[in-house]
Amino acid sequence: MIASEEYFKRQIALWGSDKQQALASKKIVIIGSGGLGCSLALALGTTGIGVVDLVDFDQVSLHNIHRQIAFRLEDEGVNKAQVVAKLLQEKSPFVEVEAFEMAFEAFAKLERSYDLILDATDNLSVRLAIDAYAKRHHTPWVYGSVEAFNGQVCFLESADFGVFGGGDHTPEGIAAPMVMSIASLQATLALRYLVGLPIPKDMLHYLYFSPEGELMTQKFGMPKV
Repeated sequence: MIASEEYFKRQIALWGSDKQQALASKKIVIIGSGGLGCSLALALGTTGIGVVDLVDFDQVSLHNIHRQIAFRLEDEGVNKAQVVAKLLQEKSPFVEVEAFEMAFEAFAKLERSYDLILDATDNLSVRLAIDAYAKRHHTPWVYGSVEAFNGQVCFLESADFGVFGGGDHTPEGIAAPMVMSIASLQATLALRYLVGLPIPKDMLHYLYFSPEGELMTQKFGMPKV
């Protein structure tokens, strides 16, 4: 039997045993198990959060593996959410994890409730559906997107995500470390929120590298519904 006090030693030193124990009652869902989803699951699935659900209909493809850190060559052709769920179960005995092998549209019909929803998709129309689902359930969600050497993160509580419009854009390329960086920021906002630490809400954070390679950051207040 693994002692939770030893497993979470560094986190308990950070915020105390009460906040660590409180995480065990929290439930989150990560929509998408690709680049962002892999990193989010690994960042949050071993923190002590009690329930982590994963949603993805897609299978691992060869071109995913270099930037989707949960996958190995032997995982090609296997459902992404199933692979990530198995990895989390192997890494932590303290999390209840379930993989939902379906599109978000089908998952939304299950009407499950959570403390927080995390977006790890690459499709604006799905994000709009996540926003509608989150508002229907009065649940905040964390948006993240990546393209090339830039990315965006926002913790949405009462903001109007509809300002992004309804069109979709497929990025021409993505730098793998940028995917992990954006997922890390999403996960940090999520974890601080779940343990009751302050975070900026309804504030879009835009990070990008200039042509000279300098990391730049900008913040924009999101309009309210």
